[in-house]
Amino acid sequence: MKLLFIPISVIGGLLSGFLAKKLFEHAWSVVDHEEPPKPGHHQVSVGKVAVAAALEGAIFKGTRAVIDHKSREAFASATGTWPGKERPDEE
Repeated sequence: MKLLFIPISVIGGLLSGFLAKKLFEHAWSVVDHEEPPKPGHHQVSVGKVAVAAALEGAIFKGTRAVIDHKSREAFASATGTWPGKERPDEE
C-alpha cells in the first residue's frame, strides 16, 4: 500500500515547489523591492544574501512539510494505511 503513495508524494513535491516559489516571491517583495540576491551577485551584502537564503529555505521546507503531511493524511483517510512512521521515535 505504501508504494501507492509514491506518485502522490511526487505530485505533492512538485506542487509544494511551485507554491513555495510564489510564497517566497511575495514574502521577498515585502522585504525588498529588488529581486532576491543570490550568492553570485557581486554588489550585495552577505547579510542580504543570508536573509534571502534563510527566508527561501524556511518557506520551501515549511511548505513541503505541510503539503507532505496533508497528502499523507488524505492517503490514510482513503486507504486506512499511514504511509510512513506513526511516531517520531520509531526506527
